[in-house]
Amino acid sequence: MPRKTLNLGILAHVDAGKTTLTERLLYAAGVIDTVGTVDAGTTRTDTLALERQRGITIKSAVVSFEIAGTTVNLIDTPGHPDFIAEVERVLSLLDGAVLVISAVEGVQPQTRVLMRALRRLRVPTLLFVNKIDRGGADPGRVLDAIRGRLTAAIIPMGTADEPGARDARFRPYGFDDPTFRTGLTEALAERNDSLLAAYVENESAVTDGRLRGELAAQTRRSSVHPVFLGSAITGEGVAALMTGLAELLPAEAGDPEGTVSGRIFKIDRGPAGEKIAYVRMFAGTVQIRQRLPVETTTGGEAEAKATGISVPERGGWVRRPHLVAGEIGRLWGLSGVRIGDTIGRPPPSGGQWHFAPPTMETVVAPVRPENDGALRGALARLAEQDPLINVRADDTGREISVSLYGEVQKEVIGATLATEFGIDVTFRETTIICVERPVGRGEAVEVLNTGSNPFRATIGLRVEPGPQDSGIEFRVGVAPQSMPMYVYRNADTFTDHMAQYVRRTLCEGRFGWQVTDCVVTMIDCSYSVPDGPPSRRGPLSTPADFRDLTPLVLMRAVEQAGTVVCEPMLRVSLEIPVWAISAVLTALGRLGAAVRHQSLRGDLTTIEVVAPAARVPDLQRRLPGLTGGEGVLEATLDGYRPVRGEFTTRPRTTVDPRNRERYLLSLTRQGARE
Repeated sequence: MPRKTLNLGILAHVDAGKTTLTERLLYAAGVIDTVGTVDAGTTRTDTLALERQRGITIKSAVVSFEIAGTTVNLIDTPGHPDFIAEVERVLSLLDGAVLVISAVEGVQPQTRVLMRALRRLRVPTLLFVNKIDRGGADPGRVLDAIRGRLTAAIIPMGTADEPGARDARFRPYGFDDPTFRTGLTEALAERNDSLLAAYVENESAVTDGRLRGELAAQTRRSSVHPVFLGSAITGEGVAALMTGLAELLPAEAGDPEGTVSGRIFKIDRGPAGEKIAYVRMFAGTVQIRQRLPVETTTGGEAEAKATGISVPERGGWVRRPHLVAGEIGRLWGLSGVRIGDTIGRPPPSGGQWHFAPPTMETVVAPVRPENDGALRGALARLAEQDPLINVRADDTGREISVSLYGEVQKEVIGATLATEFGIDVTFRETTIICVERPVGRGEAVEVLNTGSNPFRATIGLRVEPGPQDSGIEFRVGVAPQSMPMYVYRNADTFTDHMAQYVRRTLCEGRFGWQVTDCVVTMIDCSYSVPDGPPSRRGPLSTPADFRDLTPLVLMRAVEQAGTVVCEPMLRVSLEIPVWAISAVLTALGRLGAAVRHQSLRGDLTTIEVVAPAARVPDLQRRLPGLTGGEGVLEATLDGYRPVRGEFTTRPRTTVDPRNRERYLLSLTRQGARE
């Protein structure tokens, strides 16, 4: 019979103690002999040198242990908001989670962000109020804050004796405790009509077994959240939490005989530089040497073969010939895969991950010029590990830029390059990533066998504005018989390739920014054949002719249409204390933010605004001072608007096709290299 597996996430605000709790769970399960500490850099999950140095988690890590016959794959996730994409990637894979909250600092800004994400994705979650042995610990105050600022749907599973003292203890409630039993029954009955009817009819007829079963069922539906108290440092309360993990969270065996379904959530490299893909299996079984269908994040399809498999076991990784449903494993041999790719059919959650693109970028340069080549290789490795880090070089090859979510991420990239690759770098001031939108209609045509066209193809393209936030739409307005079917096999394949050529060209518009929100229509097409009419006679056309001619035609059409540079706008949700409203509204006015909505809940006010992305980092820096450290800011992309005033032209990464002679020369050089 397949073993049950629980894929568990540990989440928390920075310094709440989640990594220490991970160590304590491993120790209590008998996986390690001593509890590592963040300060000493001896923890199992913070394996990067930078993580040990800074005492923060940057990359998710997986360790495994057993509780009551259930295999628990514990995933330690980052706590800093700059790495929220890493957190969200993990959340979509979890069976359950533990949100750690400090009994001293209480509900902190990132705690609220994480809890909202957990509830939005309906991840079954237990809460662990940590550090009850620390001076200033006040579990009662923290429980009130949880009800007021996170969720009222909590079930305290015990109380703390002597909080704030080194010998603080967690005292679990028993089902024979009438106060706990009444409160639990009433809380569960609010969400279960049959339980409510049974309770009203005969309170004593509601058995302990029914209450335990209903508590587990509602926890697994993410309707309620049991709360445990304790200390990860001393181990107090950890045994009760482990019992809660086994009894309250959904551990499943999965279907090893089903159709293969898995998702890649992390990419790493082995000692010899080989790519290692971390996979969460939802169904089926993967065997060594098995050919696996892969659906990429860009919608393409490929095939890969697993040459090696390992699974987490008792704090380490062991080789195994197969990986089954419900498990997390590492696969070797999948050289072309990226984070987010699907193995087999899409998982039950469906779809690909969708993250707002980074809105900032910075130019990075090596301190020592001789490290330029090594820097490019190192940045390529980092981009592979995080697909949201985009690395680009200008067409001269002299400047390299990386996209970012925040300034801490920039610091981490710099420190990682120094510690992991031995490359010291400098960064320029962070700038905003804009886009370009067409403002009119433009058309261009290059005709086969004419003096101005060096390629064996005819291409005509029309560019016109599309709906806002629609991206790039490619249409074919020519008859199938005008397409080179002997090269592309069918009309759909030709259309797909032309769409790729168009999107690749529109990565950089007139001012160097991506062109978006447009419709590109193919209005003319032809190809050459040896026995064709004079206008089409010549050597057979090749895909390279259509690929290389597309930028020449398309950029002329874009030039004729004209584009406007648009800056990213962020929809910002601020949760602040009531007393800070005046100061925050004044700051928002100075930053040019437009207030959309304002609401009051208890001692907190929520303000929703739309602001230029360039101004939001300043608001983030000022918010702690304006709110006494109580303010929470969540920002999501709200689209783009035309830049008011001057804007920066972005250096191109490729030769501009509008410079015809230089573009054709670059193709000649590229052909010589190939």
